[in-house]
Amino acid sequence: MHIIHSSKIKRLYKIPLLCNLYLRYSDSTGADVMKKIEAIIKPFKLEEIKEALTEIGIKGLTITEVKGFGRQRGHTEVYRGAEYQVDFVPKIKIEVIVEDDLLEDAINTIIEKGRTGKIGDGKIFVLPLEETIRIRTGERGEDAI
Repeated sequence: MHIIHSSKIKRLYKIPLLCNLYLRYSDSTGADVMKKIEAIIKPFKLEEIKEALTEIGIKGLTITEVKGFGRQRGHTEVYRGAEYQVDFVPKIKIEVIVEDDLLEDAINTIIEKGRTGKIGDGKIFVLPLEETIRIRTGERGEDAI
């Protein structure tokens, strides 16, 4: 296993001989400097959240139409006089990559714009980001965001 030092990355990272690359961007204290936010929201809140994230400096995001349930446990609908149970509720998953300095602003924006006060408003998950690479140019880390 090879160990490589980098001036931009304050930690050591290891590259096994089989080229599985293990990278972790961190500052001088060892804390991660990039995060991935995954937010599950109500579909009708997407446009409002997207515009608010753009206003605070988020340059891009990915959305996916998803279905699932939490405490809400689905709901009952009536179609042509017949009542049936809908187990999986349609939602939108937003994925955003942010630097640490934008993390709290992004989380607060999603909460503020996504909240209706009713059950099923969604969840936000924050994950450390190992690496970001722009495919077109090969840029890595914060330059690739």
